[in-house]
Amino acid sequence: MDIVLVVFDCDGVILESMDVKTRAFRRIGAEFGEEAADRLALYHSLRGGVSRYEKFAWLYREVLGREISDEEKERLNEKFTDAALAEVMDCPLVPGMAEVLDRLYGRLPLYVASGAPQEELRFILEKRGLSRYFEDIRGYPPAKHLLLKSIVEKSGADPARCVMVGDAYTDLEAARHAGTLFYGRGELFRDSGLPGHEDMSRFTVWLEGPAGGGN
Repeated sequence: MDIVLVVFDCDGVILESMDVKTRAFRRIGAEFGEEAADRLALYHSLRGGVSRYEKFAWLYREVLGREISDEEKERLNEKFTDAALAEVMDCPLVPGMAEVLDRLYGRLPLYVASGAPQEELRFILEKRGLSRYFEDIRGYPPAKHLLLKSIVEKSGADPARCVMVGDAYTDLEAARHAGTLFYGRGELFRDSGLPGHEDMSRFTVWLEGPAGGGN
């Protein structure tokens, strides 16, 4: 196997939680009207992997026409967590992900790099019994591309032999910034020419085949 390290996004890659987060963003936006709710939900869907704090700042700047304060960011974060946490704790894993973790655990170092706040991310994965699979679980801050670059550099691995697994353009941009390979989960990458699949059920086949130098 030529790949020496795998980094997973969380929402939409490990946990089937993107719809949960979209509903939570819609609730945040609804405080400011239906148009704000629609625009924030759309922005979230297009910018998966971006920190929710940056999305709150975008809402204020681009929709409400003013800058957001640190206090307001924290208020919206608390509201978002109240809206989403219970559902995220109960949502299923992405199809095929349990098999991926069981197959790769102990064979390759596995990491998580997510736009979710780090403390919350670690709490969720610990409570769900998933943290044991990972060498480290990294969340915001900093931004995704800096998280990925830091993980690869700290490991000492050749970036060209590492892979970022994501479901958003933010994840792809992070992989390009860090110089790693990329595997896309979901319809977004269907016609991109990049390796990927609609769920995680084909990831180890790719990893042990084309990515590992096989046929």
